Amino acid sequence: MGKPTGFLEWQRLLPKKRAVSDRLQDYKELYRPPTAEAEAELRKQGGRCMDCGVPFCQQGCPLGNHIPDWNDLVFKGRWKDAHKRLAATNNFPEFTGRLCPAPCEAACVLAVNTDAVTIEEVEKQVIERAFAEGWVRPEPPRARTGKTVAIVGSGPAGLAAAQQLARAGHTVTVFDSAPRAGGLLRYGIPDFKMEKWVIDRRLAQLEAEGVTFRCGVEVGKDPTWTALRASFDAVLIAIGARRGRDLDVPGRELHGVVMAMDYLTEQNEVVAGDRERASWDVKGKRVVILGGGDTGSDCVGTALRQGAAEVHQLELLPAPPVERAADNPWPQWPMVYRTSTSQEEGGERGFALRTTRLTGVGGKLQSLVAARLAPDLQPTGEEVVIGVDTLILAMGFTGPDTRPLVDQLGVALDRRGNVATDGSYRTNVENVWAAGDAKRGASLIVWAIAEAREAARAIDEALRGAPSWLPSRGVDQPFGGR
Repeated sequence: MGKPTGFLEWQRLLPKKRAVSDRLQDYKELYRPPTAEAEAELRKQGGRCMDCGVPFCQQGCPLGNHIPDWNDLVFKGRWKDAHKRLAATNNFPEFTGRLCPAPCEAACVLAVNTDAVTIEEVEKQVIERAFAEGWVRPEPPRARTGKTVAIVGSGPAGLAAAQQLARAGHTVTVFDSAPRAGGLLRYGIPDFKMEKWVIDRRLAQLEAEGVTFRCGVEVGKDPTWTALRASFDAVLIAIGARRGRDLDVPGRELHGVVMAMDYLTEQNEVVAGDRERASWDVKGKRVVILGGGDTGSDCVGTALRQGAAEVHQLELLPAPPVERAADNPWPQWPMVYRTSTSQEEGGERGFALRTTRLTGVGGKLQSLVAARLAPDLQPTGEEVVIGVDTLILAMGFTGPDTRPLVDQLGVALDRRGNVATDGSYRTNVENVWAAGDAKRGASLIVWAIAEAREAARAIDEALRGAPSWLPSRGVDQPFGGR
């Protein structure tokens, strides 16, 4: 693969970021555009991919991407072939290349005792070059099957399934309650992580392939789930898992407490020009964010760009170790201390703190009171008080909003409250399938795309009454009409 001694000769290099002082002035993506010199360096990064025999990176990737293959092709300068190899298993590398936490890199054999291959950056630059060179084109089917599919939800799962099923020849309609398609890619991910033209150019491709988008339509109200099911040959539930975990402490009712998705959505609408200003703009305010995950980090970057006077991000668990613990060996995901790009920009982080109550004056939030926790998560007796004007709840998600599904279709749920399916992504309701976060709970974008591809294959088989020609996980089979 690549150069046999490349991993010994070249170090891991990441793309250059804009200066913090620069990027805090706008919402543009924080990485600098690649240069001619960067392309030469990227080929070396692909050449670091070693002939490891067993590519654990593919095991770490839910999509089963053929990572060593396209790393080798990039090293050899065969960019178009690298794109073909990448597109064979991933519908949207431009999304995963920007947003995925890269479990593939954690599983890279080099990561046993040195720095992993820059898999995610290679992936991103392959697809960006493919768009620039015109290699990404609509691939409509040669013939239509006459079968119709409704997909509810236009996040990564809904979009991936729509593309697969449209290319298989089915007539696909995607429904979303939001004004524009994209789901959390559009409304939950800040532009400094992914500008929205990245979504729009891919939506244009899907439309050219025959996918119809009906936005501003709330399935469950008009139409009902029952009516939708009666109007289509198949229905795929891809509504995500947007129900945020709330805070159950005294003072929760005080003005100044907001759920993270509501906060992020408003600012994304402002950036898009769909809203004049955000009602939760925190300029000049003291901000506390509960939750140390990606969503909490996105809130940190947004609050700093809005001009918050103070930003504190609090986590319930103790700070993780700097290096892997003995019980967290490779190729498991490393539970280590990380600093996100937003956390680089400012704010303070607190660990091992459990919020016990909120206090306020005149119905307005004024302070947060937390108990300091020991490593076993038991209170130490120490109390911490932090002044706060706006408290953002980014403590994760509890699952999809399934009430209309249960009431109208009788869809069964699993023990965690997600839509229950069998091994073929079928629900207990005939001709209704589910995939992505709606089925598995809040998870990674790569899992959403991977499940959507598998669900699309199952739906295609059911509609055809014959084996599907759509590729399964990690199978390199060309797309396009039959």
